[in-house]
Amino acid sequence: MNSGVLFALGAYLSWGLFPLYFRQIASIPALQIVAHRTLWSLAFVAVVLLVTRNLSWLKDVSAATWRRFALSATLIAINWLTYVWAVGHGHVIDASLGYFINPLVNVALGFAVLHERPRPVQWLAVGLAAFGVVWLTVAGGKLPWVALVLAVSFGLYGLMRKTAALGAIEGLTLETLILAPLAAAGLIWWSQDGSMAGQTAVDWAWLIGTGPVTAGSLLLFAAGARRLPLATLGVVQYVSPSLQFLLGVFLFHEPMDASRLIAFGFIWAALALYSLDGLRLAWRRPRADTTPA
Repeated sequence: MNSGVLFALGAYLSWGLFPLYFRQIASIPALQIVAHRTLWSLAFVAVVLLVTRNLSWLKDVSAATWRRFALSATLIAINWLTYVWAVGHGHVIDASLGYFINPLVNVALGFAVLHERPRPVQWLAVGLAAFGVVWLTVAGGKLPWVALVLAVSFGLYGLMRKTAALGAIEGLTLETLILAPLAAAGLIWWSQDGSMAGQTAVDWAWLIGTGPVTAGSLLLFAAGARRLPLATLGVVQYVSPSLQFLLGVFLFHEPMDASRLIAFGFIWAALALYSLDGLRLAWRRPRADTTPA
């Protein structure tokens, strides 16, 4: 349990501090960063699989699994591209909003796709979050598309991975393998048209580092998820968007007026309800298990 908390905190802290990392290469187009992130993540997980001698599963991957992971690879590519663009263009607060509402998007997707039956408190939380998004849209005069794209793409990605047969590192290997040809072709094209000419050795060091930080965070998360109850993991997950929000407000000085604060207030209230309901249910289950039949 204690090691699980440390692993999960390590993952969510690293994800929460990602804006500091990607700000170092904000001058590089987001699509190029994602191409590098794909290839260097593949290189990192390949080394891990070689060291651990965990390659036998590749020959057993079915055509249906390849097709499923082609879809999940597309979703994570959209998520990465939107996030990197948001960080580089001063939308870190919007990115944090996306990951704040992601758990509630998961509830809605579970109802729509998996035919789950959310509890009344969960529906109330989803309603409050939806009202916060509507308030933000009306007050700001535009849809918070960054937050919605991040929340929906990651929610659909999680839905795909929930029903997949592969573990975290195996799944990331397959996804980056699928994306690698496009990423490599893009980098070759950009190297020929001169758009990468101004990148320095320091830029390349940061770009290469996107592989280890991406895969390393995922490995920490996988280790934590195996050791923790879902209710505990559900509370710890708010470390990441909270850090991003604080970075956006206090370090990057992004605008945070009263209308945005009201919208976040509704969403935070929704998350409080959602988390308390999950903790209440987790607390009652052990007691129910010890009750005589």
